[in-house]
Amino acid sequence: MNKFFHSVYLDPNLCKGCINCIKRCPTQAIRVRNGKARITSQFCIDCGECVRTCSHHAKKIRSDSLDILEKYTYTVALPSPEFYAQFNHLYDINILLTALIYLGFDDVFEVSAAAEFISSAARKYVSEHKEHWPYINTGCPSIVRLIRVSYPNLIEHLLPLNLPAETAASLARRRAIEKTGLSPEQIGIIFISPCPSKVTHVKSPLGKDHSEIDGILAAKDIYPLLLPHMLEAESAPMSLSMSGSTGIGWGFSGGEAAGLMTDNYLVADGIENVIRVLDDLEDEKFSTLQFIELHACSGGCVGGVLNVENPYVAKVKLKNLSKSMPLYGNHGTIIATDADLYWNTKVEYEPVFRLGSNMLESITKMKQIDELCQEFPGLDCGSCGAPTCRALAEDIVRGKAEKNDCVHILREHIHMLQDSYTQLAREAMISGEDPDTCIHMLMNYVEKLTDEISRLDSGNLQYSKKETHHDA
Repeated sequence: MNKFFHSVYLDPNLCKGCINCIKRCPTQAIRVRNGKARITSQFCIDCGECVRTCSHHAKKIRSDSLDILEKYTYTVALPSPEFYAQFNHLYDINILLTALIYLGFDDVFEVSAAAEFISSAARKYVSEHKEHWPYINTGCPSIVRLIRVSYPNLIEHLLPLNLPAETAASLARRRAIEKTGLSPEQIGIIFISPCPSKVTHVKSPLGKDHSEIDGILAAKDIYPLLLPHMLEAESAPMSLSMSGSTGIGWGFSGGEAAGLMTDNYLVADGIENVIRVLDDLEDEKFSTLQFIELHACSGGCVGGVLNVENPYVAKVKLKNLSKSMPLYGNHGTIIATDADLYWNTKVEYEPVFRLGSNMLESITKMKQIDELCQEFPGLDCGSCGAPTCRALAEDIVRGKAEKNDCVHILREHIHMLQDSYTQLAREAMISGEDPDTCIHMLMNYVEKLTDEISRLDSGNLQYSKKETHHDA
């Protein structure tokens, strides 16, 4: 399994080489080189910020198409609670679930129903294991990936519980086997995802040795296909829903903490706010809390980049939808075991940002970076293709960039060349050098100057025309 698999990728044909993405990436995983963005696989956490930011739609997300249903004898759809909020005037979840059956699925299993099992397990685990308070939720895979590469001291605070979608997949497959008598391989469990983070989890999970989910559909792709079926289902919806308000609440920020039934918690959403909280947590500023709920997307899962509805509107829709629901839904005879609920592998620190192979080498390179930063103007303009001057300095120390990639330093270098060659030519002419020699010297000067100017205008440096556009 590729530990650095990513669902987010770049379409170079659409990329214009602007610097929107490098400015928004929370882990500085993107560089612009030779006029195109490049994603450093080890640094990326699949939060989707680059997808959200790219005005040229050059950042894409890998997902399956509806054709995946043809691969299996029996298929089960896993709709997540935030998916309910993508539709206007949805007063009964059963209408949507019935529409999924009409679309071609044989059965549905709500992720929100599985979330209620996770909430119960979380309450028990947090109360019985106080040694690592506060616990950090693991319902957002981007947060787990961020901690894995940037906050090794916080790994022990991760709540070792599966994604609700994983638990739903386990329970749905077991129920399908009981219903049909088919083998597990003949049953396809298809998750409808709100974000690239969960797509990545399915292909390369953390905390599990493999995913129980067989395929993944983007919410925005399945949304228009369901609309006509929902009109049909509205007249006679099947009774399929098993969720209560606790499970529905997982669709927006604060929902997981509400399911924990404690007042001793903190909630943050939006990747910049999350990083601030993690920095403070690493500094032991929240040692008295029981639980910290973090979401990479603003508003929680309703803010996923694969959704279609405004996240704040979606949050209101979910809250209104859950008002008439009981606290917990009717799960019937379904029982979730520890294997359905808990991780079966550890999340290990990945030192992808380490500069050297040992402490001494790392300290030496840190000193080099500090010295380079003193030479740079500190404008963080992004014209070099790196998000900040310090990021460029790190790239130089890693051997992936040059000092002259900084447009300001390159300009100074060109002016120095111009001054030195002009002075040299003047001295040669005054001293009575042969005219042909003087002309040859001037031609050499012009050639070198032209090379430097060409470098200035190359795709490696997003300057001149592109620098004048603040949105590029």
